[in-house]
Amino acid sequence: MAIALPTAIVPEPAELSDGLVRLRPYRADDVEPMYLAARESLAEVSPWMAWCHADHGIDDSRRWVQSRESDWKAGEEYSFVVVDATGGAPVGACGLNKFDHINRRANLGYWIRTSETGRGLATAAARLLARWGFERVGLTRIEIVAAVGNFASQRVATKLGAVHEGVLRNRCFLADGPRDAHSYSLIPGDL
Repeated sequence: MAIALPTAIVPEPAELSDGLVRLRPYRADDVEPMYLAARESLAEVSPWMAWCHADHGIDDSRRWVQSRESDWKAGEEYSFVVVDATGGAPVGACGLNKFDHINRRANLGYWIRTSETGRGLATAAARLLARWGFERVGLTRIEIVAAVGNFASQRVATKLGAVHEGVLRNRCFLADGPRDAHSYSLIPGDL
C-alpha cells in the first residue's frame, strides 16, 4: 500500500495581530516604505542578509513586492509586512520560506528597521508567524538560522523560546563568503 506524501498547504493571505504588531501581506504601495526601511537599516541588516546591500535600489524593492503574490500562490514563501499596530506604518518584514513540504518544515526569517528595534517587534512578529505556520500551514517544525555574530537575530530566537540546536558549519553564504550559523527550532508545543 502506497503512503500519501504531504503536499503544500497554501492558505489564503491573512492579517495577524497581537496588539503590538500587525502582519499583513504585501501591497503595491509597500515599495517605497520598504525601500526606505531597507536603506535606513543598511549598516545593521546588510552584514546578515544578502538582499540588503549598498546598491539596493527602489527597483529591487519593486521586484520583491511584485513577486510576493506569485510566491505565495505557489506555496514557496509566505511573506508579511510587519506594521506597528498603533501607527500603521511598515517597520519591517517576516516570512516563512525554504519549505520542505514532505517533512512539514520551513525557515522563519525576520528583520525590523533600525529606528524601530529594541521594542520587541521582531519577537512579536516571529511568534505570530510561527503560530500561523503551525495552525494554518500545518508545519510541525520551524527553523531559524542566524549567522554567528548576528546577535540581534539570535536574541529574537531565544526570546521566542526557540531551542538552540547547535552551530552549523558554512550554513549561510553572506557577502564576505560562507559563514557558520546558529540553528534554532520551534515545534508546536514550544509556543
